[in-house]
Amino acid sequence: MLPKLTLALGGAASGKSVWAEKLLLSSGLRPVYIATSRIFDDEIKMRVEEHKSRRSDQWTNFEADLDLSPSLSQLHAGQGVLVDCATMWLSNQMLDQRNVAAAQNDLLAALHAAQVPVIVVSNEVGHGIVPDNALSREFREAQGRLNIALAAQSDLTVMVIAGLPSVLKGEMP
Repeated sequence: MLPKLTLALGGAASGKSVWAEKLLLSSGLRPVYIATSRIFDDEIKMRVEEHKSRRSDQWTNFEADLDLSPSLSQLHAGQGVLVDCATMWLSNQMLDQRNVAAAQNDLLAALHAAQVPVIVVSNEVGHGIVPDNALSREFREAQGRLNIALAAQSDLTVMVIAGLPSVLKGEMP
């Protein structure tokens, strides 16, 4: 059985989404996918299409670029949900100049209230160099705070590197 909240961390293209999808599918729950990405250009469109092509028709799909509460609140027993990803969700918050701290609190409350197991995918952005501009540094700090809060609330936190999971907190199901 999946934990109530699983956090799958990793760098860009580390295999965290594929790992999270496999984890949810192996649970026997009916899989639900909540996509947070906005399509700004052809590159993002290509990545979204790549993600979609991996998922079969058994997945129920929602799009929620800012508020995940409505999607999470309509799920019921027998389902499990993958939120992909917290990094794009945070980017959307910042691009729309929303109150990031309030949005983070709302997200954490929605995850806590979810009646089904949730897997959240998020990028670990703190391993690189210090960005050269204020907006990038602000994003890096906000992403770090979000990941810390998600990990604190999670029952299982996994770092995925080169497609391989390493448990940071909790136990693998």
